[in-house]
Amino acid sequence: MYIVTCVVVFVAAYLLNIVTVSVGYHRGLAHQAVHLGPRSRQVLITMGNWVSGLDPKAWVVMHRLHHAHSDTPLDPHSPVNVGITGIVMEQLRSYERVIVGLAKKDPAYTKYAVDLDFRLSWLNRKGLWFVPYMLHAIVGVALAASVGWLLGLSWFVGMMSHPVQGAIVNALGHAVGGRNFDTDDNSRNNHLAAWLIIGEGFQNNHHHAPASARFSYKPLEVDLGYGACLILQALGILEVQQHSLLPRYRGATADQAVPALDQTTASTSSAS
Repeated sequence: MYIVTCVVVFVAAYLLNIVTVSVGYHRGLAHQAVHLGPRSRQVLITMGNWVSGLDPKAWVVMHRLHHAHSDTPLDPHSPVNVGITGIVMEQLRSYERVIVGLAKKDPAYTKYAVDLDFRLSWLNRKGLWFVPYMLHAIVGVALAASVGWLLGLSWFVGMMSHPVQGAIVNALGHAVGGRNFDTDDNSRNNHLAAWLIIGEGFQNNHHHAPASARFSYKPLEVDLGYGACLILQALGILEVQQHSLLPRYRGATADQAVPALDQTTASTSSAS
């Protein structure tokens, strides 16, 4: 029973983290593939950094930089530039550069945030970026001391799993896998990454249609993140933008699918 409890805690913490990032930050704030109501959006902006350890504004700007310069020397995290093994540190360095650039109001970064009507998290403005990590570590230690070390570890690893999530997607999703669409970058559809990280591994599909809340295209492509979007929509937390969904595969050629850029990405790309 103890092992089962540990697994449940890990899965719950992992899902809370990845849904915050994949649905909230990525499909919501970065691409407007889902519409967040004012209350839902404010909760995400206020609590997202505490849940994931990632600043919502900095994450979105770094992701938009990735789309604008995908697999070029200006891409903040491409295996083309640093190899698969270099992705983890490259993500960290790029994230730090984005935070500094936004804090200094550098146009190279602020032009990707024109629609983000909120500031960097006060944790980052005050240099307290480490506090969410400390909080989850304290919770983990408390669980370890009161119940068992495996339970505490399950909580902490589940909640703070984003460096591994990002590394898997950014490495495998741009180096290993098939392609449904002839995009201008090296994006790939990696099923392992998609299963582990609720659909995020379908990078080729996503780079073809960033405004789509559904990343899957062919029948055997499973996007659990889109399932999460539908559940949250049923709960009244968000609304899937149906008009921009990637059409289901019907045997047509890839070029007959939806346009490759959403309005946000297109505007920021043209400014770069």
